[in-house]
Amino acid sequence: MEINLKRIIGALALSLLAFAGPASASDRLQVVASFSILGDMVRQVTGDLADVATIVGPDADAHLYQPNTADAKAVAGADIVFVNGLGFETWSDALINNAGGDASVIVATGGVEPILVDGEIDPHAWNALTNGVIYVENIAAAMAAADAGNADAYKANAASYIAKLRALHAGAADRFGSLPEGGRTVVTAHDAFGYLADSYGLNFLAPVGIDTEAEPSASELAALIAHLKETGAGALFVENITSPALIEQISKETGLKIGGRLFSDALSERGGPATSYVAMFEHNLGAIMTALQDSGN
Repeated sequence: MEINLKRIIGALALSLLAFAGPASASDRLQVVASFSILGDMVRQVTGDLADVATIVGPDADAHLYQPNTADAKAVAGADIVFVNGLGFETWSDALINNAGGDASVIVATGGVEPILVDGEIDPHAWNALTNGVIYVENIAAAMAAADAGNADAYKANAASYIAKLRALHAGAADRFGSLPEGGRTVVTAHDAFGYLADSYGLNFLAPVGIDTEAEPSASELAALIAHLKETGAGALFVENITSPALIEQISKETGLKIGGRLFSDALSERGGPATSYVAMFEHNLGAIMTALQDSGN
């Protein structure tokens, strides 16, 4: 009797797969993050243990975003939805409520001490690396609670990631601490860097407030230009999510150099300099430091 070894081995392999159960994407937690920066933080914690989708993608403005049916479908099928909170995603409550489903909604900024800009809470808390640590701790705790079998992996990923964030913050604090007091002013398109300013003793000015939907009045813009003509600034920066027109106008009228592009509310598309939260900070901090050093103020 002839034995077909290939057939026997194939049958054994199929039986082992059936015993082990399917190893498909449906076995992993389905996670949705509201915007690209938060989505990257979640992916750093989950690794390949969860499927992570992001609603507002790279180089997109979450202030102006209008959710679509694909977003509603993603939320409806999610186990966990992570949002920034602090009033950042003005559309998120309606999206989550209308989508249905039974996802746990986690506010990543829980425990963050918010700052105020013109009496309003500044939602851009991720722009301090110390707050980034709080985000990651909240993400890891939520993932561990939802998937206890992988809790140790989530906590280990978070610990490794937090070590990177703390090292990056410590290095930045040393570098910016060496700048002269009169050489710490930067102008950006909208007021998104208050937390970063507080972290390193910098002074950020912007023609637009914390919400990119706002428009400066002619008198406000004129006042900012007059102030910059009198006091100067280290550099002007355009942002990846807003039109460069206002910054270009300020540069033309003040003679101040545009120092490049900062990433404030979103990561860059693939191939750009800010495809992760860490890469975003490395790019932003490097660009700001170079501009301030070159200005000689």
